[in-house]
Amino acid sequence: MTYYLKRIYLCCCAAIIGMGLSACAGDPMQSGLDPFAPMVFKEGTTSMPLNPPNQATLIPFYVSQHTIFKFAVDTNSILIGADGVTRYIVVMTSPSGSVQAQYEGIRCDSFQWRLYGTLENNAWRENPLSNWRAIQSNVPNRYQAALAQGAFCNLTSQEKSIKTILQSLNPNGFTGGTKPTNSNGTI
Repeated sequence: MTYYLKRIYLCCCAAIIGMGLSACAGDPMQSGLDPFAPMVFKEGTTSMPLNPPNQATLIPFYVSQHTIFKFAVDTNSILIGADGVTRYIVVMTSPSGSVQAQYEGIRCDSFQWRLYGTLENNAWRENPLSNWRAIQSNVPNRYQAALAQGAFCNLTSQEKSIKTILQSLNPNGFTGGTKPTNSNGTI
């Protein structure tokens, strides 16, 4: 009988030690992987667009009643990145008619934007001083805020559906009372 008791005792000891070791291995404090710790943002690689904005796929969008510029986004350029960045080409037209195109990105989790490059002489030129900046909501030409709040973001998370983004950008899809216009009459 003592043989069987020793055997049961050894099996119980082995089971207790095994459970103790497996509990330690799964402890976030022991493994260094805290599931509640903030995630560190790691941006994916970004390539400059190959072509200038496509005039056929430019959709104007409303920015604010105080802006004097017209803004449009090239819907063919919108890229919903797995890194949480939505990249796009924006075209800005001044009241005098001068046009500037920029390749940018928006992060919804931190409400930031980044200028990757500008279109100069029909060629994309990378911005060597590119860094993440806070999106300004209280300036007249707040087009990044308009894109983030109106189409690219769902509160603080990235909108993953290109169909939803396109519907949000479509001026004919505006559901408020009167369609907003900026001072140049752009919807």
